[in-house]
Amino acid sequence: MFDFDGLLMDTESTQLESWQYEWRQHGLELDVATFFADHGGDVSELRYATLASAVGAGYDRVSSHARRVAYRDSLNAVLQFRPGIQAWLDAASGFRLAVASSSPASWVLPLLEQSGYRSRFEVVACGDEVSAHKPDPAVYYLALERLGIVASEAMAFEDTPHGVAAAKAAGLRCVAIPNPHTDASLLGAADRVLGSAEEMTLAEVISQ
Repeated sequence: MFDFDGLLMDTESTQLESWQYEWRQHGLELDVATFFADHGGDVSELRYATLASAVGAGYDRVSSHARRVAYRDSLNAVLQFRPGIQAWLDAASGFRLAVASSSPASWVLPLLEQSGYRSRFEVVACGDEVSAHKPDPAVYYLALERLGIVASEAMAFEDTPHGVAAAKAAGLRCVAIPNPHTDASLLGAADRVLGSAEEMTLAEVISQ
């Protein structure tokens, strides 16, 4: 079972770049240190509120959103899988694959289609289908239910501490591959931490 944002595709970086871009339209710099949330799900409204407070009375939320999303989408339009991920998926014959993401299906599915690998994932479970986001294990429970298996028969791949916490809470073995904005030292709860998917083959990871 694969997380999506930051694990399969580095949408964490494109999101960050889009917000930096929008802050700079107002002559401001985003505080990157406080940008990433410690949980899954959409925190855009909080981010817009922070920007509005920094800009002041002249802030136009509608045009700001349209400009940022257009820039983000232009970055995502050429986004590829993170290093080693495509090789893993190409070699995954015989494995049943799933995505378990806190993001909504409206975000995950188009990018999976763009990758050309949507059909390789038997199950896609998303945050808008469950009542709580990671570190809550709800989306993993949903993915397991749809696969018709128990946690001992599966493995999770995550890129953040809250993703690892969700996987472990669901009873899954978990391999962490930190995204470029995750401190690898915070992933100690994972069963294994890799620098990238290029370090080992998928078969090697699963067999150990």
